[in-house]
Amino acid sequence: MEVDYRKITVIGFDADDTLWVNETYFREAEEEFCSLLEKYETKNKVDQELFKMEIKNLNLYGYGIKGFMLSMIESALELSNNKISQATITEIIEIGKRMLSHPVELLEGVEEVLQKLEDRYRLIVLTKGDLLDQERKLEKSGLSKYFHHVEVLSDKKEINYQHLLDHLEIPVSEFLMIGNSLKSDVLPLINIGAQAVHVPFHTTWAHEEVPVEQQGNGHLTLNTLTDILKYLPEGKAATTKN
Repeated sequence: MEVDYRKITVIGFDADDTLWVNETYFREAEEEFCSLLEKYETKNKVDQELFKMEIKNLNLYGYGIKGFMLSMIESALELSNNKISQATITEIIEIGKRMLSHPVELLEGVEEVLQKLEDRYRLIVLTKGDLLDQERKLEKSGLSKYFHHVEVLSDKKEINYQHLLDHLEIPVSEFLMIGNSLKSDVLPLINIGAQAVHVPFHTTWAHEEVPVEQQGNGHLTLNTLTDILKYLPEGKAATTKN
């Protein structure tokens, strides 16, 4: 199956774990959280209960560090039968604050790719999470100069993408999305008739995992972001790789 990118005029980039490191810091925070709760439950149990709490709270808090912090506090209260100390709650809050103030670590090749594409395409950021945190990371990254538009979505489903493309007057046939999540950055775009490229990150949140039988084959899967440059020269069509 061939994918022709000659009609592409707009390229959307996911932010977390596509432009910069993100999930790694959540995993480190989970390790710290498990250590704080070790006298109440096993690490495996704490991990499981925290994940359940995060999913339960998504509709209330959305995605991002602040919601994660609140879920850690709520999980700590439940797992300890409300016996967790005030000092430990304070430590949990500090975990979240450290995450929010963490330096932005760009992934390899990101700026090279943006520099080579900025004059040829309209580049936009399409991410989800906490608005303030994502704006902070973009500012710290030094990448904002490359993008024509930045959108922080509450979720990344077909309807969210379609509404945004309609609002920005971008034909789906001219749009390409690049991201690390099949569930959020690839499949929804394929389903509305756009193009998508999957650049996996070495760590994936369980909520973003997609069963093999649902992964589809209408998209490119690349090892690194810089590989996209091989498929975007003018007039060249790309062949799907999965």
